[in-house]
Amino acid sequence: MIAPVTTDSALDEWRTYDEFAAGIDTFRLPNASLSGTALALALDDGSTLSLTFDGIAVTWSGLGADGTDPYDAVAVRDDVVFVNIPLESREREAITVVYSTTTHRATVVRSRIAAEAVEGIPQVGQDFWAATTDGGTATGSVPGPSRDLIGKRNVYRYSPHHLYEHVYISSRRYAWQCLEGVQRGHGDMDLSTVWKFADGLYLFCFREFRIAVASVWLHDLGYQLMTTGIFLGLNGDGDAEHSRGGGHIYPLGSVEYPDAQPV
Repeated sequence: MIAPVTTDSALDEWRTYDEFAAGIDTFRLPNASLSGTALALALDDGSTLSLTFDGIAVTWSGLGADGTDPYDAVAVRDDVVFVNIPLESREREAITVVYSTTTHRATVVRSRIAAEAVEGIPQVGQDFWAATTDGGTATGSVPGPSRDLIGKRNVYRYSPHHLYEHVYISSRRYAWQCLEGVQRGHGDMDLSTVWKFADGLYLFCFREFRIAVASVWLHDLGYQLMTTGIFLGLNGDGDAEHSRGGGHIYPLGSVEYPDAQPV
């Protein structure tokens, strides 16, 4: 079926975060329970983060605070877990942890909505840490910034009604456009951060300029070609909202720069 032509008036109507995020987790990998799991993480700045899970909540301490909040966990591989804590104890914040039960490596991302919008700066900011867990001696490479995605072009299918294209422009920016969904015809170039976690596993985070939203994704570009992620942003009523995302990755190709390289 040929998609309908989008009118100029529809293109001018920029969608709010909660409008485009509705249903964007349809093809997400299933949730996992971490009940009975306890983790102590040592972050690369010398601080710590402790997590104790039951069936529905996690009691945590670190990053200058503590609390008990709901959590969302996905086993993206047999030995790699993606955990998001959509904080209720600290409004407008989320903590996302990716950890391996074999290498005992981890990454920690804190997303926070600033009190006020500032022109030219994404309202949702993010902080990043590499970490190790107390599950055993850490092995393998330390997670950190990666240029591996620069020049790659992928399509992401999150639901029958969500299809997006990403082009990874540099170590700081990516371009996106919506091919199917309420944002069809919309696109932009936003700030992004890419870290390599393990072979074929990349942490991809973006921070949008036009609306107050940021996201954390774990792209599995190995055999699985799946992505698991979360959003934090302000909805149409101006309230903080957490959403889940996930789906299939379809690589379209890549380019290589012959001489001068992107930043």
